[in-house]
Amino acid sequence: MIAVVLPSLLATQAGGRKRFEVDEPTVEAALHALPVADLIFDNSGNLRPLVNVYVDGTDVREADGVHTALRDGQTVRVVAAVAGG
Repeated sequence: MIAVVLPSLLATQAGGRKRFEVDEPTVEAALHALPVADLIFDNSGNLRPLVNVYVDGTDVREADGVHTALRDGQTVRVVAAVAGG
């Protein structure tokens, strides 16, 4: 299984759950399996601009993006960036 960990803001929208166990082959599929997928992806299916995703501490942008393959036991962490001025 793959563990997906959400930040507090998204966990609130996911019924208070911060951690989900999924069995999906890619980061994209794992994130789409979550009840808050619509808050992670935009209408075009791309990650929203202020959403960062890490697999075992490595930014998916350094790998194959949301198409990064997952292996059993890995952890996907979603981090919501903060912006403002």
